[in-house]
Amino acid sequence: MFKIGDEVVYPMHGAGKIVAIEDKAILNEIQSYYIIKMPGEVKVMVPTAKAEEIGVRPIVDLETAGKVMKILEQDSTEMSMNWNKRYRDNMDKLKTGNIYEVADIVRNLSFKQKDKGLSTGEKKMLLNAKQILVSELVLVESREKEEVEADVENTINTSYEVHGISSIEEPTGTETPKIMKKFITTNS
Repeated sequence: MFKIGDEVVYPMHGAGKIVAIEDKAILNEIQSYYIIKMPGEVKVMVPTAKAEEIGVRPIVDLETAGKVMKILEQDSTEMSMNWNKRYRDNMDKLKTGNIYEVADIVRNLSFKQKDKGLSTGEKKMLLNAKQILVSELVLVESREKEEVEADVENTINTSYEVHGISSIEEPTGTETPKIMKKFITTNS
């Protein structure tokens, strides 16, 4: 059971603070609800009896936050070539509320966006995943949102320079076409 003042993560919404626990009568049944203040002055009501079942969890510690940033520094993991399957797989990861899975989505979709661009649905997913990741890191590290967002972007950009598609310059200074640093199978 969480208490007022606890900082928690609510999957698909991000990190927030429990500001109250209230009893509400809904459909003639009285239940206790956590009132969670989310970024952007949004308040969410979550039944206390089902909070853990639906994925509400305490925010991670500083050590885990550091490990999350290390995930953003790594090469992308394998994703389906089929955008529909890739979207479903990423949505399943997002629903877990696991910060490592969310970081994996942010890195992979950021790389894909830089390589080939993203569909509208995947762009929205990337924005949502970044918001979830950043909202938790802001609370864990007690820093401003803009500062954490900049760190996440800088880490991804640096990682992409190391692991993503790169341009190679010839001695004459003329740029050659971009080449892949890794093999991609054509099997679905």
